[in-house]
Amino acid sequence: MSVGRVERRPRGELSRVLVVDDEPDIRELIDLTLARMGLATACVGSVAEARAALDEGSFQLCLTDMRLPDGDGLEIVRYITEHHARTPVAVITAYGSAENAVAALKAGAFDYLAKPVGLEQLRALVKSALRLPGGSADGGEALQSLIGESPSMTQVRAMIEKLARSQAPVYISGESGSGKELAARMIHTRSARSAGTFVPVNCGAIPENLMESEFFGYRKGAFTGAEGERDGFFHAAHGGTLFLDEVADLPLAMQVKLLRAIQEKRVRKVGSVTEEPVDVRIICATHKNLRELVDKGAFRQDLYYRLNVIELRMPPLRERMEDIAPLVEAILRRVFGDSPPQLSAAALKALELYSFPGNVRELENILERATALCSGDAIDVEDLHLGPEEMGGGEVSGRGSETLDEYLNRLERQAILEALQKADGNRTAAARLLGVTFRSMRYRLERLGIE
Repeated sequence: MSVGRVERRPRGELSRVLVVDDEPDIRELIDLTLARMGLATACVGSVAEARAALDEGSFQLCLTDMRLPDGDGLEIVRYITEHHARTPVAVITAYGSAENAVAALKAGAFDYLAKPVGLEQLRALVKSALRLPGGSADGGEALQSLIGESPSMTQVRAMIEKLARSQAPVYISGESGSGKELAARMIHTRSARSAGTFVPVNCGAIPENLMESEFFGYRKGAFTGAEGERDGFFHAAHGGTLFLDEVADLPLAMQVKLLRAIQEKRVRKVGSVTEEPVDVRIICATHKNLRELVDKGAFRQDLYYRLNVIELRMPPLRERMEDIAPLVEAILRRVFGDSPPQLSAAALKALELYSFPGNVRELENILERATALCSGDAIDVEDLHLGPEEMGGGEVSGRGSETLDEYLNRLERQAILEALQKADGNRTAAARLLGVTFRSMRYRLERLGIE
């Protein structure tokens, strides 16, 4: 049975919200709450009516129940993602239905609410959604902090744009020094929470006996030395983003408490008997393999699935060697302004042959050291202090009477030819063997004149 459509339009050009729920009481509750916030609402009760409403007019937000007479809320989430990508959509799930909430976030939902719907949480969600940046120009300069035009970095920036329009928890994986915190800051800067605080926390640097009070705060007299009340990380990040770096270092006891705080969106200070609501987006990162830690029992599976709703992988520098030149230029300009020292062609080539186990952070350290040690206005190979074994990736023969350029070209040519031979001439497979992108491989083949 169709419940029909009811539309409330306050005066003026106001933001419009589409409410999709087959329960009249829920529709009325949300309708009245949004009207008091000065918003226009259109209420429907089925997937078909929601699609029709979306195609007839524009909405700045959609709130949909998961269970509907002719389908489920995921269908609406996918429809909006495909046909009305600029409209954020949030789902209303049954209490304790974590699987549905995670599925909705992965499908592209902005956020979720659990039944019974709390009006305070509803208002906070709506305010966050309506603050979403509308165009890709917002914060575009900030995104350029992730330097490089390699395919992998282009993909990372595009992913950040999508993640910024969601409230879903994000798990950033990648090696140390690959820019995980920078990516987290970019997500925050581009999101509706940009006016809030970005709170980075190194989980591995907090003593285990202080973790609960650091994360959730404490009341006066809660323990010896608690001479006053103090807020925790969750309070500090209220309305913003909490970035949990090296989350794999959390002990199991703290993982349980963190899981509850994320699920309930409430925290209890040490020494308090009541919980307080918090509005925080969680982004976490680690250089360790969380999946392996779950299999070993060192990380809770339920927390893993709560944190790893959407994964963003930061590529290591050795997979995007074509980005080294622009990275070098940017790092030197950051340190020296408009008159940075120049890198010789041989020095740049040496960097392009280096494997960078410490990634971009190591490149920064190498350049800072080189600028301190170089005698003139140009940085040469010897200023980089890279040993032959570091540049060549193993034991190499001496260069004899060869110039450094000739020596490095010979090493590079030899490594490429060996990889091509192993891959039966397949350049894509050879690039994979060498740990470089196909684009980087093609550039090297052209530069060395290898057919």
